[in-house]
Amino acid sequence: QVQLVESGGGLVQPGGSLRLSCAASGRIFAIYTMGWYRQAPGKQRELVATITNTAFTNYIYSVKGRFTISADNVKNTVYLQMTSLKPEDTAVYYCYRRQDGGVYWGQGTQVTVSS
Repeated sequence: QVQLVESGGGLVQPGGSLRLSCAASGRIFAIYTMGWYRQAPGKQRELVATITNTAFTNYIYSVKGRFTISADNVKNTVYLQMTSLKPEDTAVYYCYRRQDGGVYWGQGTQVTVSS
């Protein structure tokens, strides 16, 4: 039906930047919401950022001013530009796509912020 492939995770020093990508393929619909949530060991799951097909965005307070979510609807890909990264951002980041009453998930990508 819908497949999501994530990329862009890795190891970065505090203050550095990473850009996550989430590419959707399959039977995609024009009306959607996409975003990322993250999970760190011993911490609760957080919905980090979302974007709709109308370009409406939302962020959790802790990443406002540092992260930017954007969408390329030609490539069916959503990006999460992360700057000024902090150790507290370390987590597995999972992208999702909501469309046509269904929810689809990426495989997850590890982001590690450490000196």
